[in-house]
Amino acid sequence: MTMAKVNLTTRCKMKMVCVLALAGAMAMPLVAQSSDNGAGESTIIAMEKAWNQAFKSRDGKALGGMLHDSIVLINDDGSVESKSRFLTEIDNAEPSANQQAYPESITVRIYGNVAIATGVFRQSGFENGKAFVRRNRFVDTWIHDGDRWACVAASATPILR
Repeated sequence: MTMAKVNLTTRCKMKMVCVLALAGAMAMPLVAQSSDNGAGESTIIAMEKAWNQAFKSRDGKALGGMLHDSIVLINDDGSVESKSRFLTEIDNAEPSANQQAYPESITVRIYGNVAIATGVFRQSGFENGKAFVRRNRFVDTWIHDGDRWACVAASATPILR
């Protein structure tokens, strides 16, 4: 083998190593982002479950800590509430009032510092002296605001069938 062929082969190998190293370096943030998303998804799922528990136990303080001050809440009847009105209703609710028993399903998607949680929750309680059970589909939007996740929008839609 001539010296020119050896140099050409060595240069090709070096270029290939450089290309592979560059590709690996470019993929590293994607792997890190994926693991960060997994932690964020787990956090949001835990917060969704904590929201249901705090609602059931009428814990306005716990709920207030999860909700962004500018949250927009859209109820299953289409009405819109602010954080302060929602928390006032929680504080004034009687033990037999509507209760979110539990989420049936939750899926979370992370987009940078925004998380979208979707799923189904079961709501039960008493209304006009009669027991009821309802299922609702929900969409909650969370933002990572500094050092914590906070819900900035929440909506619920009845599942009629």
